Amino acid sequence: MTGDAVARLAALDTCAVSDAIDSLGLAGAAPGLAPLWEGGRIAGRVHTVALRPLLAGVVPPTGRHLGTTAIEAAGPGDVIVVANGGRTDSGAWGGLLSAAAHARGVAGVVVDGACRDVDEAVGLGFPVFARGVTPVSARGRTIEEATDIPVLVAGVRVAPGDYVVADCSGVIFVAEDAAARVLDAAESIAAREAAMLADIAAGTPVTQVLDRRYEEMTTRHVEAGADADADADADGRATATVGTEAEGGARAGR
Repeated sequence: MTGDAVARLAALDTCAVSDAIDSLGLAGAAPGLAPLWEGGRIAGRVHTVALRPLLAGVVPPTGRHLGTTAIEAAGPGDVIVVANGGRTDSGAWGGLLSAAAHARGVAGVVVDGACRDVDEAVGLGFPVFARGVTPVSARGRTIEEATDIPVLVAGVRVAPGDYVVADCSGVIFVAEDAAARVLDAAESIAAREAAMLADIAAGTPVTQVLDRRYEEMTTRHVEAGADADADADADGRATATVGTEAEGGARAGR
């Protein structure tokens, strides 16, 4: 499923995936994160990096620089996700890290915080998504807590092995165990929007194209589940309730 899921995700934009997770009652949109240069787009599996502030008076630990363990753990097409609590007072990613990740075939990086050396990333064609930019170094200010553990990114719980898609509209995370459902829903939504675009190009009035069906695009999956449960209950068959399914999906989707 892994390679197939990444290929299917790469064929979609974040808006279709966002609509899909809405339709399934899942979390995943990471508000405030945006591309730091135009043209960067990524889709892949996640390796996480958890950072924390270095407290005043504490001697920073010796050893590997933050982010380097994740780079060496990542494979071609993977995406590194750095959780830094939204901090923008100093960088959580920089030019040397971009160069090393690019050389390893990493698809890009998502940082819940600030990045520096953006010009170097642009020169490499290495996509960087973050909350902002800064020239200030992390040295003496931030240390790595762990690599490949569950983290919070813009309020979204993200685990190693989850999926992420990011483009000019923002960043969306998809939980590994929800990927099949989300991709099916997103592909259905994308196909319907493509048909709507064709109708507009053919001259159909926009008031007819963007009618009630468009407003209900992100609720149909929930409604379909409710109808199925009602039919099953009427036949006397044992079924899970929509509420139970929705709760389970929300937990799985963080």
